[in-house]
Formats: sequence, C-alpha cells, structure tokens
Amino acid sequence: MHAITIPEPGGPEALVWAEVPEPVPAEGEVLVEVVASAVNRADLLQRQGFYDPPPGSSRYPGLECSGRIAALGPGVSGWSVGDEVCALLVGGGYAEKVVVPVGQLLPVPEGVDLVTAAALPEAVCTVWSNVFMIAHLRPGETLLVHGGASGIGTTAIQLAKAVGAKVAVTAGGPEKLERCAELGADILIDYRRQDFVEELSKATDGAGADVILDIVGAKYLERNVQALAVNGRLAIIGLQGGVKGELNLAALLGKRAAITATTLRSRPLHEKAAIVAAVREHVWPLISAGTVRPVIHTTVPMEEAAEGHRALDSGSHVGKVLLLAPQAV
Repeated sequence: MHAITIPEPGGPEALVWAEVPEPVPAEGEVLVEVVASAVNRADLLQRQGFYDPPPGSSRYPGLECSGRIAALGPGVSGWSVGDEVCALLVGGGYAEKVVVPVGQLLPVPEGVDLVTAAALPEAVCTVWSNVFMIAHLRPGETLLVHGGASGIGTTAIQLAKAVGAKVAVTAGGPEKLERCAELGADILIDYRRQDFVEELSKATDGAGADVILDIVGAKYLERNVQALAVNGRLAIIGLQGGVKGELNLAALLGKRAAITATTLRSRPLHEKAAIVAAVREHVWPLISAGTVRPVIHTTVPMEEAAEGHRALDSGSHVGKVLLLAPQAV
C-alpha cells in the first residue's frame, strides 16, 4: 500500500507519498481501507518534527479517517467487513489502509457521505470531551471559542448552540466571522482589531464567559482568566501562542475558576473509547438530524497532502481540509 511519509522534517514538501508495508490488525483492532482523512494542526507539527507519534503507533500523520472495514483482528465483535466507518486515530490516516482499535470506531452518521465523515472524529471528540465532559457547559451559559472558523471552532459553535448555550467567537476578519454567525455564533470578535476581553465584557454585561475553549495557549492565558465568569472554566487544547505564560492566581481564586489542559492523541485507549462512546450517544443523533454538520473548506488528493498542509498553514481556511485516498477519487 501507499502512505504519506516524512523522511525528514520540514515544510509541506517534506510529505512524500511512498510504498510502505500494509498494517495487520492485532487483538481488538480492525483494518480500515481509507477513503478520506483530514488535516489537523497536529499533523503540521509532526511534519515539522515537533510532535512525534506516541511509541508503538503509526509513524504516518493523520488523526482521523473514514473508510470501509477490510479485515477484523482477533476478538473483534459487533463490526463486519464492508462496514462504512469513521475513526479516531493516534496516527496513520494519511494512508490507503490503517489499523484502528475497535473502541475508536464510529459508524458513518445517517445523512453524511463517507468522504465527509472523515471531518468528524477528531473535532467532535475534542470538543465534546473538553467542553462538555470536562468543562460541563450547560444551557444558558456562554462559551467563548478562540479560532471560531477552524475545524474545532465550527464544531464547537454548533454543539454549544445545540444544547442551548450562547456562543462568542474570535476569528480573523469579517469573512470568517460571517461564517461563524451563519453557524450560530452570537458574539463576533475580530481578534486582529478588537480586544476579546473588552468585547466579551460589553456583550455579557460584564459577566464574561462560563467556558473558554482555547487553542492559543500562553499568549492568551492572562486575558483568558480576565474573560472568565465567576465559576468559569478555561479549557486549553492548543499552544499556537506559546507554551509558557504567567498566571495570576489571585485572579483565578477571586473567580473560583478552573483551568484544564488536555491532548487527545496521547490518552490511553480506555479514555478514548469512553469519549468515542459518549460522542456516539450524544452527538451522532444531532448530526443525523442535521443540527450539527461538518464544515469542509476544500478537498485534495492524498498524494498531494502538501497542498492540504499549505491550506492550513495559510490560515485562510474555514472548517476542515480533507485528503482523498486514491480509492475515493
């Protein structure tokens, strides 16, 4: 089979479509023939040599995919060869085939085509686990989403609105903010020319955000705490703005606030399986009903994954960038 390899870290040109050994499913795994994968920020970091896969996992990038089950490993039940699925991966999605732990498989939701389903697992599992399972966003509360036009952001807007929350977003420029508004965002903040703490305070009569979903990290840490409501929860899931910041503990104490920070890729199998099960129970009905829909920016052939990385690198995208495997074209 073929997969995208990274012989040497570097720019998008470091991604090489090459012939590689076909993986074999072990106990509790299935082999999926990939139809599509999606480009995530973690893939860009891996390409640059900054985010190695966990030991023992696939060396190829790709944290999610959709496709058809090609073979079942020992001990697998409840799935059959030929089933159309999407999957949360630790790596290996940029390939013609990938092995997946059975607990990380999801059926393709009703009303979603097989290619589009590749846009769902990573974003939905990230948002549901952080915003709902950890931060416990409730109806009537306010969620602030940084990077509202990203794959994570477009998913978070829709899920928060589906449970009756108010949504504020930051994004770069009026076009992106308009797309966020179309998805249901109530408070639109252009981070290039507006201060999100001030704008959020105005829009909420000084209350602030009950939950903040943050992809920026250190650069926003102090202002995120300022923007939190009393009993607010800050969920950090990215470090695009640096890894070291200064935290005013008195401000945190005064608001009785909490900060959590998680990654999805490195979690143990049982935790990922619990998140996937919760997503199937709570989110899949919303997707099947059309309440939540994946937002696709563009699709490119998997062999040209470099173009997909350039699209994400440019920062001009809204939603997900998909890579189509040869069998999907």
